[in-house]
Amino acid sequence: MACAQVTSDQIDAIFAPLKSANAPGAAVLVVRKGERVFRRGYGVTDLRTLHRIGPETNFRLASFTKQFTATCIMLLARDGKLHYDDPITNFFPDFPAYGRSITIRNLLNHTSGLPDYEDILMAQYPRTPEDQIPQILDAGVLKLLEQQGAGKFPPGSRWEYSNSGYATLGMIVEKVSGESFGAFLQQRIFAPLTMTHTLAYEKGKNVVPARAYGHTHENGGWRETDQSPTSAVLGDGGIYSSIDDLAKWDRALREHTLLSADEMRPALTPAQPTAGQARNSDGATVYYGFGWFLDPYRGHRRMSHDGETIGFRTTIQRFPDDQLTVIVLANRTDVNPEELALKVADLYLSPKP
Repeated sequence: MACAQVTSDQIDAIFAPLKSANAPGAAVLVVRKGERVFRRGYGVTDLRTLHRIGPETNFRLASFTKQFTATCIMLLARDGKLHYDDPITNFFPDFPAYGRSITIRNLLNHTSGLPDYEDILMAQYPRTPEDQIPQILDAGVLKLLEQQGAGKFPPGSRWEYSNSGYATLGMIVEKVSGESFGAFLQQRIFAPLTMTHTLAYEKGKNVVPARAYGHTHENGGWRETDQSPTSAVLGDGGIYSSIDDLAKWDRALREHTLLSADEMRPALTPAQPTAGQARNSDGATVYYGFGWFLDPYRGHRRMSHDGETIGFRTTIQRFPDDQLTVIVLANRTDVNPEELALKVADLYLSPKP
């Protein structure tokens, strides 16, 4: 049974192994009935300064970013600038014929069949160490996709998680709005919500305040592993944020500040591929809307998303009916934030039949 009164000590105990003055760690936020009931940092932002991680520390969100990219598209749809069933060739006339039947909706819910840009990129550098491969940008992703002759499967027929789709969505935001993806995010999401330290990081163009750097544990020690060849792609994973700013994001979702309940409904409607139930590569059933996994947890309605990239692991676990949100941002790869967040959720959630 869930505890009647959850204490900070109970939550803190779950993250106790991350307490350190000289190792990377995590930031943890728990919001219950609209109140921040737990916000705490563990470990350090990097091994050079040994600054302690706090609620203001900014982590690379990785695929946690996708809900923000989806929101950009949804705002443009509300503005009447695009429609979910528009083909991507409406925006990129030079895209090859296989793009004519790929819609924005397919991109949003991972049913596009677009080839994986990371696989294509790595195949171009077969004997090059990863840290020597030049970084690719969103426009470069689009160019790679335009060089392909076909998709992996007919659009809408199957479900397959696609970073290519979300990089393409970022480019559509730029094409339709006439602004950079980062500028659109700032004007339409971050500024209105006073998420003052959240940004789409572009090396040489902006600076991440209170930045955490990514790390990997190797040979009994820590190595900074902060950037990969795909780390500069924005639409699928390029946002940095803190638990304090993400508390504002959570409030906006709860109070429908940016999008009404009706406007959010498509994001919370699972994809239904024509060839049958959406499934992961391991065969497990998947429920995915626009930028959100919608798989229930122990009978409780859930909206969630993980992020995983070189040096970082992140998660947001929202239980709307239970008025509970748990966010864990880690700058180390040897932890499973979703697993930790669900241990916290278990303290609050009563089992359902």
